Amino acid sequence: MSTAEAATDELIVRCPGTGKEVGRVPVTSGADVAALAASLRAAQPAWEALGYAGRAAWLHRWRDWMLDNEQQLLALVQSETGKSWNDTNVELPIALEVINYYAKNAASFLADEHPKPHTPAMATKQIAVRFRPHPLIALITPWNGPIGNPMLDLPAALMAGCAALTKPSEVTPLTWAALIDGWKAIGAPPVLDCAQGGGDVGAAVVDVVDMVHFTGSVATGRRIGARCGERLIPCSLELGGKDPMLVLADADLERAANAAVWGGFMGAGQACISVERVYVDAPVFDEFVDLVATKTRALRVGMDPGPKPAFDLGAMATEDQVAIVERHVADALAKGARALTGGRRLDGPGLFYAPTVLVDVDHTMDCMREETFGPTLPIMKVDGTDEAVALANDSAYGLSGSVWTRDRAEGERIAALLEVGAVNLNNVYINLFQLGAPQGGWRDSGVGGRLGGPSGIRKYCREQVVVGDRIAPKSELPWYPASATKLALQARGSRFLGARDWRRRLGLAPRSSQG
Repeated sequence: MSTAEAATDELIVRCPGTGKEVGRVPVTSGADVAALAASLRAAQPAWEALGYAGRAAWLHRWRDWMLDNEQQLLALVQSETGKSWNDTNVELPIALEVINYYAKNAASFLADEHPKPHTPAMATKQIAVRFRPHPLIALITPWNGPIGNPMLDLPAALMAGCAALTKPSEVTPLTWAALIDGWKAIGAPPVLDCAQGGGDVGAAVVDVVDMVHFTGSVATGRRIGARCGERLIPCSLELGGKDPMLVLADADLERAANAAVWGGFMGAGQACISVERVYVDAPVFDEFVDLVATKTRALRVGMDPGPKPAFDLGAMATEDQVAIVERHVADALAKGARALTGGRRLDGPGLFYAPTVLVDVDHTMDCMREETFGPTLPIMKVDGTDEAVALANDSAYGLSGSVWTRDRAEGERIAALLEVGAVNLNNVYINLFQLGAPQGGWRDSGVGGRLGGPSGIRKYCREQVVVGDRIAPKSELPWYPASATKLALQARGSRFLGARDWRRRLGLAPRSSQG
């Protein structure tokens, strides 16, 4: 059972929790992608000319439309993702925060910079560095956050003055289509639209824009990065993760266990920053594992019938994703691991997999090496922090991780040893919600980042340098015609300003090296 089936000209979307059809959207043809891009480009100059206050006003209206239609939007999210109502409700607050943040700060983040002349010879120059938007950017996003994922990036791009051609996942196209309809319903300028379809549509989008932000798998990210390289356009790639959690002997085990369960199973474990492997110091291993297993057994799995939360986590998004989880668990069990909870798909309709705690795991197992993206939590005993750090770094990924200790200095020391883009001390996921800090990965987890205050909006811009003169004589020393006198003046001036001792500044003969 798949949640989205591509017919000849439409996507058929089925709820992962029930298997029932919940909607259809037309697939965008290659010709239509080109037409969308041309229309967006035509509208972009007027959008840029609106200025920050004008653009912010439209984003505020869109935000208000989202709030006015909150329940309908969240119902769409749940119907096409199969999430629990609890996990569904994470989505809209992200959109509101990011809109408000960049609408408020864009003008200061993109204010002209005025570098000081680097030498007295350039003291007569006035320098300005300006941030001009890429006219048309692409935003290609995955299925695990139909609102949250695109809205982590889109407000910054729009506030920068870009037009945006978006492509949501073919698995969850309905919610984003509704948000695009909302933008149009408020009468906003026609600088935001979306293309619908699979990988071929995404490739067509990449071919008609000036910059790409992609969130998704490593394999697709590599292809997009390669194509952007061929086209000589910038890209930002936020890819997969295998986030480690390091629990030291002095950790607050109750808090750490609660965080492991939520960080590992929120959204059925289908987040790039999910806790995917846990390393626990031997003296507290048994106690920690008992806490995690007990809390995991108490989790309620299912899809709520309405806005009252009855379940903790919901369905997985696709049959293919369930198959990865089944393969990882089967591989671990075959190599000697034990499942203390779960370890199986749940009976009945829908793509539900029981939250699974695995112990006796090691790095020969797929569950410790490959991104699982599902409700599994493998926990490994380690002998001290050195082994924990070595194992945490034994990965192709480097998105984020967490360190659990009551000793803040020790936590920061360990954080500096981890090969990841973000480290949470005694918390999980929380780095994603710090809008002033960059969120991005190292190694196979991506190139570039999102958010990060000024950097989160400047990535959608081109730097333009404007240099003017305070004094403008009729001619300048290097200009034609050439002469021996002018060359001598230039040489003396260069020596005087470039040397760092008076003998060389004045061109005196070098001292004899003979004593």
